[in-house]
Order: sequence, then C-alpha cells, then structure tokens
Amino acid sequence: MTINDSSATLLVSNSVDLAHSNTMALSCVADSVVTLTNEAQLDDFMATYAEDVEHQLSLFVLSGGSNVLLPAALNAVVLQPKMRGIHLTAQTDDYVDIEVMAGENWHDLVVHTVNQGWYGLENLALIPGLTGAAPVQNIGAYGVQLEDCLQYVRAYHLPTQTWHHLSAADCQFDYRDSIFKRTPNTWLISRVAFRLHTDPTHILASYGDVQTVAQRYAEQQEREQANPHDVMQAIIDIRQQKLPDPKQLPNCGSFFQNPIIGQDQFTALQTTYPAIVGYPMPDAMVKVAAGWLIEQAGLKGGGIAPIMTHKHQALVLTNHTPYQATQEDVETAQRYIANIVYEKFAIQLSREPVWVNADGSIGYPEHVV
Repeated sequence: MTINDSSATLLVSNSVDLAHSNTMALSCVADSVVTLTNEAQLDDFMATYAEDVEHQLSLFVLSGGSNVLLPAALNAVVLQPKMRGIHLTAQTDDYVDIEVMAGENWHDLVVHTVNQGWYGLENLALIPGLTGAAPVQNIGAYGVQLEDCLQYVRAYHLPTQTWHHLSAADCQFDYRDSIFKRTPNTWLISRVAFRLHTDPTHILASYGDVQTVAQRYAEQQEREQANPHDVMQAIIDIRQQKLPDPKQLPNCGSFFQNPIIGQDQFTALQTTYPAIVGYPMPDAMVKVAAGWLIEQAGLKGGGIAPIMTHKHQALVLTNHTPYQATQEDVETAQRYIANIVYEKFAIQLSREPVWVNADGSIGYPEHVV
C-alpha cells in the first residue's frame, strides 16, 4: 500500500449528507466536508482557512464515525482524514516497526499484520473504525490496549497549525482515554506507528472464552498450541456472536461506560443483588458491569423506538430507522434507560460515544446522561 500522490486535488464539498458516514446511521447534513488524502493537503487547506476570518466555521474532525453521535445539522467544516498506506520502517528477528496512515480500516489492518506474521494487534480484531481514531479512544479489548503496541503518533495541532510527533507518553493514555479525547477538535492524527513482535507462541488468550475457542482452531489444524491467527479468529467469532454488525443494524458499539462506584456502595448492593457483576479497582472502588445493570432493570431489547438496546447485548444501542433517526431520538432513549437504572440501583450511567453539538463542538458536561 502506498500513500496517495501529494499532488492529488483537495476535495471540498458543501451540504454533505453524513448519514452514511456514522455507524449509528443518524441523519446529519454538514455545511462543508474536506476530504484529505495526504498530509500536504491539510497544510494547504489550513493556510486558506486561517485567512478567511470573517466567514470561518468551526472545524470538526470525523474519522470512521464509529464512536460519534452527530446532530441533524452540522454547521461546521468537517475534516475527514482518508490518507492510506502501511509502511514497514524497521525489522529485526524479534520485531517490526510499521507506520500506518489514518485512513486505513482498523480491522483490515489487524488482519494484514497477523497474515504478515506481525503480532500484537490480534486481540483488537473487528473493532470498527479507522486507524487514525484508534489512539483517541486508546481502543482496547480482551486484555490488550492500543498503547501496548503504539510507538508514536504524527498529528496536526489545529489551533497552532503545526505538525507534532507525539510519543506514547505524550499521548497521555488512560483507560479509553487520551490527550486527543480530552481536547477534542484540537488534533488531527495523520499516521500511527506500532512495534509488533514476530513470536507466534507469544499470545494473550486468557480473557473470557478466547482461550477455548482459539485452542479449538489450533486443534483443527493439528497444532498443540494456539497462535495469534487462532486468537484473532476466536475474537472475531466471539464479537460477531455478541455484537451486531453496524452494516446490518446501525450502532456505535458499547454505548454506556461501566460505572465505577465505591466498595461500600457495591457491598450494600450485593446484599439485595448477590449476582451483581463487579471488578475491583484501586482506591477501594469497583467497576460495575453496565450491561448487567441494564439487563436487570428489564431493558435488554428495550428502549424508546427507534433507538433500542440490542436483544443480545444490553450495552449496545441500535437504530431501527437508519438514516432517519436523529441525535434527539438517541438522547430520549438514553435518558429513559439511565433514569430507570438509577431508580433501581442509584448508579448513574454515562455514555461512551462522543456527543457532537450543532456547531461541531463536543457536548458538555461530557458523557453525562
């Protein structure tokens, strides 16, 4: 794969329908969309944008649209990083370094690396979205987080119109968090660098059913031990069973974050609900399974039409009138669900996807429902 020629014409479109550019399939029309196929185009666009002070709309960075809730009318200039390319930058007997452009499909990247014998991303298979958005959320699954393999990010700082090389430490990663998430519409990521290992015996398959399913694949190939390809395929199978495909039933993945409460409150809840699912956290805190709370509140498969929780996974909100339902429909359903859960457990749910205001800014207070 190669990066597109820097001489390619910059594409700027007006009154653009973004209903097909967000996995929740919400109705949305943007004032302007700038499609970026190489980094030089961003420099050119920003120079022109900075000159037109009188008519400036705010900037909004939209990647694969897998973790955003867009408004019906988006009065902003939408920047869509579509740069493509995967480059091998270093190689030893033990590892490879690769640089991946922001517009590469994340799952396709995972499959490509595993097929090349480059390992470390296999546990992150089938996560929707593009590579450029992966550091924003510090995506994670089945015991692995993006930061485990990330070396650096090349990103453009929109307010100062400058390019930056950010190390993993500079990205200030935390659980599902980063500097990019905490300062939205400030950075546009153009490429992400990873260091991946080449040892097929080094796998992480101890999470949930992964080990059992991966071992089954190994035995089918008459191998004693599962390899990274087996782990990847196991995770693909498990995710397909548990989560709806956004192309078939629009959604933006896990909608509600797992709330963190004090140990005392959790212990009190255990008295009434012995089966409550919780995971110990530092400082006498407990992470409670939001899906369990929603299901116990009788809301699995429920909600307010057209936005309903998935019948097999209560954490996921699904859109049953794609390209017609709006952000307001989502807000109505999420408040209904959150209020019922709070009334039953005195636990406040927070949403995971980013709420985008009509002017392209991010909704505050952040994630509160």
